[in-house]
Parts: sequence; structure tokens; C-alpha cells
Amino acid sequence: MRASVLKENLKLTDRVVRFLCLGGWKYIGVLVTLVACSVILFVHTTGVRYRRDVSRLILEDRLYILDNARWNVAVSEQMLRESEQSQEPPNNRPYLVISIVDRRIWYKQGGTVLLTTKVATGSGKTLVKERGASVWKFDTPRGRLTVVSKEEKPLWVPPEWYYVEQARKRKLGLAHLDRGQSLSTADGSIIKVAGIDVVQEYPNGRRRILHASDGHDIILGGKVLVPPLGTNQRRFEGVLGTHRLNLGNGYAIHGTNRPETVGRAVSHGCVRLLIEDITKLYEMVPIGTPVYIY
Repeated sequence: MRASVLKENLKLTDRVVRFLCLGGWKYIGVLVTLVACSVILFVHTTGVRYRRDVSRLILEDRLYILDNARWNVAVSEQMLRESEQSQEPPNNRPYLVISIVDRRIWYKQGGTVLLTTKVATGSGKTLVKERGASVWKFDTPRGRLTVVSKEEKPLWVPPEWYYVEQARKRKLGLAHLDRGQSLSTADGSIIKVAGIDVVQEYPNGRRRILHASDGHDIILGGKVLVPPLGTNQRRFEGVLGTHRLNLGNGYAIHGTNRPETVGRAVSHGCVRLLIEDITKLYEMVPIGTPVYIY
């Protein structure tokens, strides 16, 4: 048995030697080259796939960063234009000046300070919207604005970002309720809009009005309920203090139910004052007063 195996090995060796003597070494070189090219191609393809996968992850998971950067550039350009176009403060009538850096407001006429006090301004933070498509940016706008209207006992209508914030703080989802729509609950009742209220209606016909306030939202099946605009459940009392001076585009100078935040950069863009300060300012400042924010 061993002798026959030895003979076969000798025959194979002899064939290999003859093949090489007849120029077969050239074909081996070609074979080695082909193998090397295959390895290089495999490594290159793997690298391309890796870079493609990384790029896809960056695009899908970090798109909001690019959107945020674009938003910041647009806002900076707008603020620069507004600053360049801002007129000089008038000498013949009072005006307001707000410093975002110092977090302070001055009510002045010429060189005379009629009132000054500390304020809270925008936090500068961002909040990614649902599905990460874009973000909210909480800055106090710079430039020249105007007091366009005044309100006593203002009601706060919480924007969409409020509910997103609350849901994420509590690690809950969001449930949007539209007029004409009803949402079912685990106990067989339904949540719907009746008139200007969000109500819970039970199978026996009994109905109760639901209540919501700042930080005390309606929770439905592990989700924060977003009531429709125009309902009482989307109007919060006391959040804005006793008075508000509206500056347009959703911005205002108003009081707050959180006096400890005054003097800090914590708001969502508006300028907050202590109740006693906004009360004084409200009485002093007429509609049409220029407001310079820098």
C-alpha cells in the first residue's frame, strides 16, 4: 500500500517538473496574479460597502445636525440684516432695549433710564421634531421689533414643541386629537372634542370634561394627548404671568409663573420678567414702542 502511494507521488512530481520545464511557470505566474487581483478587488469592494453603510447611517441618523446648521446660518443672516436695517433709537419718545448677554431690559428716553430690571431670555437650545426631520431653535431674536399689542391675564396656547418636550421627559409617546376624531381608551370610553372642551365619554353615556395645565397633561394609553387648537385644554392660565407685550411672530415680553428663571437663559425665545416688573412696564409702555434686542 505504501509503495503504491509512493509511486503515485513520484509520478505527480515528475509531471509537475515537466510542466515547469515546458514553460508552465508562466501560467503559474498568471494564476498568482489573478488571485492577487481577486483579493485586491474583494478588499476594495468591502471598503466601498463599509463607506456606503457608514454614509447611510450618518445621513439617516444625523440629518438633523445638517438641518440645524442650515437653520443657524439662516437665522444669523436674518439677524444681521435686521441689525443693519435697525434705525437709531428715537430721541423724542421712549423705547425698550434688551441685552441677551446681560439678560437685562431698559426702558429709556434719550439718555434717561425710566426703568431697568433683569429678564430671562432664550436658552439657545434645540429640540428635534418628530421623526427627526428638523428642529426647533429656542433663541430670542436680535434686531428691531415693535410692541404690536398688549394683554392682561394672557392665556398661553402651548405650541407643538411643548408636547414633544413633555413626552420625551416622561419617555412617553404622543397622541394627536383632531376635531371630529375620537380616541379609544382601555376602559371602553372615548376621548373626543365637544364644543370647546376635550371630554371623555363612557359607554353608559356619562361624560366628563378633561383638564390640562402646564406640566399636568392628559395621558392616554402611555401617550401625552395633544388637544386641538381652540379647546380649553390647549389654553393654560398663569404661565405668562399677569401681562404680556406682544412683539409679533410669536415673541413677547411677559411675566412668568417661574420667578426663579428670571436672570437666566432658559426661555423658548420670549423675554420673561418678574410679575411686579412686567406690571410696571405694562403700564408705562404704549403700543408702537420700538424694541431693540442685541
